[in-house]
Amino acid sequence: MPLQSTLSGRGSKRAEDTQSDGKSFEQLRSECLQSGVLFEDPDFPATDSSLFFSQSVPVNIEWKRPKELCENPKFIVGAADRTDICQGQLGDCWLLAAIASLTLKKDTLARVVPHDQDFDRRYAGIFHFQFWQHNKWLDIVVDDRLPSVRNQLIMLHSASNNEFWSALLEKAYAKLHGSYESLKGGSTMEAMEDFTGGVGENYETKNAPENLFSIMKKALDRGSMMGCSIDISSSAESEAKTSTGLVKGHAYSITGMEQVNYRGRPVQLIRVRNPWGQVEWNGPWSDDSREWSYVDSADKNRILQNSDDGEFWMEFEDFKKNYDKVEICNMTPDALTDNTKRHWEVSVFEGNWIRGATAGGCRNFIDTFWTNPQFKLQLEDADDDDDVCSVVIALMQKNRRKLRKEGLDMETIGFAVYEAPDEVDQVGKDFFRYNGSKARSKTYINMREVAERFTMPPGKYLLVPTTFQPHHEADFLIRIFSEKKATALYIPVFTAALCFLSVVVEVVLLSLQMLFLSFDTDRSGRMSSYELRSALKAAGMQLNNQLLQLVCLRFADDNYDIDFDDYLTCIVRLENMFSA
Repeated sequence: MPLQSTLSGRGSKRAEDTQSDGKSFEQLRSECLQSGVLFEDPDFPATDSSLFFSQSVPVNIEWKRPKELCENPKFIVGAADRTDICQGQLGDCWLLAAIASLTLKKDTLARVVPHDQDFDRRYAGIFHFQFWQHNKWLDIVVDDRLPSVRNQLIMLHSASNNEFWSALLEKAYAKLHGSYESLKGGSTMEAMEDFTGGVGENYETKNAPENLFSIMKKALDRGSMMGCSIDISSSAESEAKTSTGLVKGHAYSITGMEQVNYRGRPVQLIRVRNPWGQVEWNGPWSDDSREWSYVDSADKNRILQNSDDGEFWMEFEDFKKNYDKVEICNMTPDALTDNTKRHWEVSVFEGNWIRGATAGGCRNFIDTFWTNPQFKLQLEDADDDDDVCSVVIALMQKNRRKLRKEGLDMETIGFAVYEAPDEVDQVGKDFFRYNGSKARSKTYINMREVAERFTMPPGKYLLVPTTFQPHHEADFLIRIFSEKKATALYIPVFTAALCFLSVVVEVVLLSLQMLFLSFDTDRSGRMSSYELRSALKAAGMQLNNQLLQLVCLRFADDNYDIDFDDYLTCIVRLENMFSA
């Protein structure tokens, strides 16, 4: 049965230690200091396997500690800021854009990048960072051996050659996901959520609300993290530079928003940063543009830093014309269009899609859709200022980056919400055949998380998370946010778990054969493993989710079908088990 937890608010949680030997950062550092040796991480060794899983290392890479790269290394020089983030050889601009946004939120930065570490007298070659993963905080320990070529860092690095917090942060994040290569390509939202435990919203600039500027300005003021990108129509356009200095298919961070007086009229400006640390917009309001000559000198000196650091200002209208997507990670699900901060109730579930049992696919596959995991949601009280309930539903697939080395990647996922029938828990195929959804994710997409905001009348609802195609396996996490307390629970495959009714004893082989034929509608001599649960229920057997999955995996073939002989064997073995 999926893990369920209910949280009230977003209180801080202690990070879990993750090292395979069970030791904490403090324990490991103390042991190294007592023994006089520098830490070498056995869980993420300084070898090629920590760099790549699908290719050989292209050049002679040496793993070197900061003290081997410069004379006076520092963890942080001055204060950690967005100029400390320069992209290396890895295609992880999405992560770097999120780190740049992280530097603008000092409290959050202090959690992700603990400041109790440096290269001074407590130095032992060990550092640690904290990330949110699947509703818990993890403490990730790394040694400070970094990949370099000719004494130069080849991955993320700071503009200052003696500053190493950002390079070590990237290494810790690579360890979390299995390797540096696992970080290639991604959504800025993914990393922003891992830095905050927040919930994301996406906007398309070409189809955005008229008050998008105020929405984004409010997001920055509330401490939200933001990124943006330009769509590409083919892989050939990826990271292609335009004539105006922008890069397609590249993740940028949004670091500031201002309104200035320009020639007697107000102009809305937005500040954007390229993680490369160079290559900037060269149009109006760029660093050396003439527009700044007509702005009050005090405003100009306050907001303009004229340097080739990858950061630049644009007029907001030009921003909307050139960029396609904006990603906003909110610390809480407070609507950016609402001036009232709310207290959110949160329910969290973990579950999985198992081929042949609970991986039913989307509603296009009506014969198997009903077998997906189902969750009942009861909205009891309307919002304080309305007669409807505000709900944010976020569906996240788990551990997909770590599984890349096994040839797996992001599944295409989505969800639908139905009005739940009275006095019924698990609903079957006919319900979905004749009842449409009341709400659903806008689209099925191969991203780690899909999240949508809804307003619905108080009542009972059924939430069904799915992959797009049936038979695709994945683990998932669901977070349900509501302004008022809502009751949410997972519905087992059948309401009774491991219950065997006495009617089974009276069933003879002829009856079992007729039962099999009733589900073998095409008379092929086989039934779908998804229909097995209905056949077993009709035979008087009610199984819980885990047992049903084991039965399907044992008796179904590669096409998720079960023939009559295996069906009989299954019935007999279950009967013997229950009798025992």
